Amino acid sequence: MTERTEKLAVVLFNLGGPDSLAAVRPFLFNLFNDAAIIGAPQPVRWLLARFISGRRAPVARAIYEKIGGKSPLLELTRQQAAALEQAVGQTGIAAETRCFIAMRYWHPLTEETVAAVKAWGPDRIVLLPLYPQYAGPTTGSSLRAWEEEARRAGLRTPTKTLCCWPSEAGMIAAQADLLSAALAEAGPHARVLFSAHGLPQAVIDKGDPYQAQIERSAAAVVAALGRSDLDWRISYQSRVGPMRWLGPSTDDEIRRAGEEGKALVVLPIAFVSEHSETLVELDLEYGHLAKTCGVPRYVRVPALGCHPAFIGGLAGLVRRALASDRSPCSHLDGRLCTRDRTACPHSGPSLEG
Repeated sequence: MTERTEKLAVVLFNLGGPDSLAAVRPFLFNLFNDAAIIGAPQPVRWLLARFISGRRAPVARAIYEKIGGKSPLLELTRQQAAALEQAVGQTGIAAETRCFIAMRYWHPLTEETVAAVKAWGPDRIVLLPLYPQYAGPTTGSSLRAWEEEARRAGLRTPTKTLCCWPSEAGMIAAQADLLSAALAEAGPHARVLFSAHGLPQAVIDKGDPYQAQIERSAAAVVAALGRSDLDWRISYQSRVGPMRWLGPSTDDEIRRAGEEGKALVVLPIAFVSEHSETLVELDLEYGHLAKTCGVPRYVRVPALGCHPAFIGGLAGLVRRALASDRSPCSHLDGRLCTRDRTACPHSGPSLEG
């Protein structure tokens, strides 16, 4: 009798995006109805989500009209999933591997993916958020949703979780490679902006490690590039609402570069796939701003996509998660965050002291 091959399910998490213009408002409702985004209790949060999504939907639909009437994120994540399935097999993991996709705010939603994973019947599961840097509103929200839906569905398969991988070697090598090509296009004296999606400052003040991990990622890319003379800065985009957000903002840094006559290379340090924040905000809106502000050259670094070093890095993350005694674990297994980052989910001793 032939021995059955072990089955390994790798679940990739991302925020998701509307797959049609009609889906924009329900997508926004799901986003703002998340307690990680709006902390008000129900039914207040439901009412706020309904109001905000209705108010923002026309603006958001106009954004998606510029990129074909829908988000490209699901299709791009499917490409990454297919590439990762092949790459995991090359790491020596003796298992039939299938990658599943769980989107937080649009299909395939978490409950759909839990059902699909349970139906496939894996022997082990690895949860791999496609957010290199941990933040409560992204990684934390996605993993909590998985835990709730898995418990509800009775999915009890042994599971390992990656909480963060801000300086994973393959990802950093891919970023450095893409940045090097962009710098060659922009000129030797261009300034690099590592642009990350913003968060309210209050989230960071409560101990979220996102900002520290963004800084870790940017420093690692600069080190990999090997240019001690590189002019680089970190900035934050996509601010929403009147509250204080992480700064400096990317648009303010673009204006500064224009005043100083500096060419700019903008690298989306927190995004692994193209979507509205890169294709519309960075390319169209900030590209136009750069032109009107007198930036002599504006070059945007592509998102990681299926860059071979990046996909290889993801496969290495799967292997390390399976070998780790901890769940969740970082890409270095130990806790990356300092103890003042109290929202870090890793319970182990800090590698940062």
